[in-house]
Amino acid sequence: MMAKSRHGSPREIPEVAFAAPAGTPAGVEVMSLAELRRRVSERTLVRPQRPDFHHLLTLTAGDLWHVVDFEGHALRPGSWLWVRPGQVHQWGDLTQAEGTLILFQQDVLDPATATAARVDDPHAPVVCTPVAAEAEAVTMAAEHLRREFQALGHLPLDVHIAALRHLLAVLLLRLAHLTVPVGSPAPEPDETYLRFRDAVEQHFTATRRVEDYARMLGYAGRTLARATLSGAGLSAKEFIDRRVVLEAKRLLAHGDETAAQISDRLGFVTASQFSKYFMQRTGRSPIDFRKEIRGQAPNESHGVRQGADQKG
Repeated sequence: MMAKSRHGSPREIPEVAFAAPAGTPAGVEVMSLAELRRRVSERTLVRPQRPDFHHLLTLTAGDLWHVVDFEGHALRPGSWLWVRPGQVHQWGDLTQAEGTLILFQQDVLDPATATAARVDDPHAPVVCTPVAAEAEAVTMAAEHLRREFQALGHLPLDVHIAALRHLLAVLLLRLAHLTVPVGSPAPEPDETYLRFRDAVEQHFTATRRVEDYARMLGYAGRTLARATLSGAGLSAKEFIDRRVVLEAKRLLAHGDETAAQISDRLGFVTASQFSKYFMQRTGRSPIDFRKEIRGQAPNESHGVRQGADQKG
């Protein structure tokens, strides 16, 4: 991995570009957490980062606190963390954890496989825990991928690269299509919610009004409200607001644009309107949030999200 900042401030969250070690095929890398600790300083790891490639992480021993888009996740053996490009993430204390980290670029997979594996889904869960036979299948897929990555030179290079891509595809497809455990209240969302979710992703900087989305999609407002409550456990308005606040947090934490510039980018009429909106939903001003997120330790980030959720 190689970190690079695309702005000038030393307090900005750095973007991390994919850079495979010399002599290995670009696009996929598999390493242990012990190797990560050897290669990257603790000071670098504990700072928030914004990678332009995917991170897949599973633990074999210990536990780890990891923050993704300002929400903390407690990882334990058997769980899988998936950080997608553009998400801001922050490592916790790695000294108490062992496991496997898989890094890959978006274009490693063919388009059909990428779609089937839902690699572009911004609403996919950050952490999942396979159960029973699925856990064994996922573990075997990851181990096969690890062994193939370490077997550079045993096959012609083009065959080795093809094998890596296919093995990665198997792992991602397995993770993307885990069976919901019996008794878990997680039914497949209906088409109305999925259409609304996608529309919000495309247009949240243009409108924050539920009525506009209802008109855009051809539904009654009440229909969107019921579908969103069923699919996400939120009101339609809260769903929109959370997406706007997340983008605001990303921009405040990652870049050096002023609050007024971010306000304009997110479609607010004035900077004061944006500040009031952000304050109501997070309990802090945009500038205070920026100062806090750039100066805090990883385990403090969870408090940022908890405070936001309590303000709802």
